[in-house]
Amino acid sequence: MSLFAQKKLVALSFDDGPNTETTVRMLDVLKKHKVKASFFVIGNNINEESVKVMQRAHKEGHDIENHSLTHTFMNQLTPDSVKAEIDATTALIEQYVGERPQFFRPPYIAVNGSMFETIDLPFICGEGCNDWEADVTADERFEKMLASARDGLIFLLHDFVGNENTVEAVDRIIPALKKHGYKFVTVRQLFKKKKVTPSKGILYTDILHATPWK
Repeated sequence: MSLFAQKKLVALSFDDGPNTETTVRMLDVLKKHKVKASFFVIGNNINEESVKVMQRAHKEGHDIENHSLTHTFMNQLTPDSVKAEIDATTALIEQYVGERPQFFRPPYIAVNGSMFETIDLPFICGEGCNDWEADVTADERFEKMLASARDGLIFLLHDFVGNENTVEAVDRIIPALKKHGYKFVTVRQLFKKKKVTPSKGILYTDILHATPWK
């Protein structure tokens, strides 16, 4: 059995970038702790300035994944509109980092059967800590992450502009979980190291105990 198979592995993932503020500070924290993560980007947030941040993230070994073009409730869209959201964002990612995304996180985790049929990427959810709510403190985010950590878990976090409490919480959770024997990997690495093949119809949070969406 490999060392990776024996270790407790978790993945940090961040939604709603890229941007030139919070994403940059999050990258600095990850670099400081020598940790790789996955960034689920919104196509419409990729612009002349933010694309440089996305390229930095990719260059530093982080995965760039698909979080739709407009961050709308995609379960309310037609299949053609769903496909357009995914294809446009995938094209932007491929254009600017030279690599296609391998995973998709639905905005608001709003899904339906048609989306699973239309989108040719595995669906990722993740364990959150309500970090999209401004009144949730960095301490509360840290404690929630610490309590929910388990082997095979994907953390669902956000790097939208102004979300400094998550930057602080991540800066603290990395060394704390390392002391508990955890290793941080990207979402792609998590599946590979745990020898789990992503399947259609599953919304993954804990990849070792995943069940069909419906």
